[in-house]
Amino acid sequence: MRKITLLFAFVIVSSCALKQTRQMLASGDYDNAIDNAVYGLRNNKDKKGNQDFVYLLEEAYSKAMERDLRDVDAMMKDASPRNLERIFNIYVQLNNRQEKVRPLLPLRKLAQNRDAKFEFRDYSDQIVSSKNALAKYLYDNTKALLSTKDKMSFRRAYDDLTYLNQIAPNFKDVPELIRTAKEKGSDYVNVYTKNETSVMIPRRLESDLLDFSTYGLNDQWTVFHSNKQPDFKYDFGIVMNFRQIIVSPEQVREREFVKEKEIKVGRKKKMRGRYPVLDSLGKQVYEDVYKVVRCRVRETTQYKAAQVSAKIDYIDFGNNQLLQTFPISSEFVFQNVYATYKGDRRAIGNDYLPMFNQRPIPFPSNEQMVFDTGEDLKGKLKNVIVRNKIRS
Repeated sequence: MRKITLLFAFVIVSSCALKQTRQMLASGDYDNAIDNAVYGLRNNKDKKGNQDFVYLLEEAYSKAMERDLRDVDAMMKDASPRNLERIFNIYVQLNNRQEKVRPLLPLRKLAQNRDAKFEFRDYSDQIVSSKNALAKYLYDNTKALLSTKDKMSFRRAYDDLTYLNQIAPNFKDVPELIRTAKEKGSDYVNVYTKNETSVMIPRRLESDLLDFSTYGLNDQWTVFHSNKQPDFKYDFGIVMNFRQIIVSPEQVREREFVKEKEIKVGRKKKMRGRYPVLDSLGKQVYEDVYKVVRCRVRETTQYKAAQVSAKIDYIDFGNNQLLQTFPISSEFVFQNVYATYKGDRRAIGNDYLPMFNQRPIPFPSNEQMVFDTGEDLKGKLKNVIVRNKIRS
């Protein structure tokens, strides 16, 4: 039964593959039709059930080759340099298609008692000549792009040079030109801070905020510098302006409260008057004994808070114009709670008991409080830069 089920499933899959291949062939999707047919013939090309794939492969191959050669002929007559890449790719495609089919040959057409026909040609000369023509065009065009002052042109030159280096490695001075295009096409951004408050910004906070090794912000065309390089031309600036810093006074708050709780303290014989209460088996019945316990708690809270408000400005150094502004703020709260008690601590819930193990600790300095807002500020600065690219 299992073998019959597997055979039935195979027949369905094969039928679907044939139908799909015919549809591809009818719609002019020749190369996918070829891929389907080659896949269908890969295990047993001489199997009678695979004959349809042989016929489909022969037809798709012939039509694909005819179409490609017709397209090349038309583009050759047009003689536009814009066609050079397409011509090169078609010759590569013609050669690759042959190599895809060649391992299957010969393919027998049983009904016609002959082998399927596949025309093979040597395209090596055409591939080399079209590649050389394309390489020269790309090289000359990118040299022209690099002579401009437009960053977008430099980036197009970089893409073309990278492609040129793939098809013709180390063509002339292409590796050096790639580095030049990358350098000229990149936006260099100086990120720095300004303090517009009357409070001293901890130097280590500035260093931590501008430690871009932990940000991972550099992308293909944007390079961030927190340490301004001398004699280096920056395209943009990102400035974190500290606008307001408020540190609250050190506060110690106290409160007292009383907790009462009924707790079980033991068991005693259950009596009815002077007589013990017995169960159905004649045994003594016992009952729980409860007691109300009381505890007075003095809770002390140490509290201090720092609030930092800033804005992030994007500046175009080319015209010294403000591009965008993003307000951000952060708060850090120092709080330490501890408690003492008098009475029976059993009146206190278990979740509160750790407070009795806490002790007063020194308040952090104002500088430390401001510094401790840094992690949150750093995350917000990164979020602004990630969500708001220099060039969209």
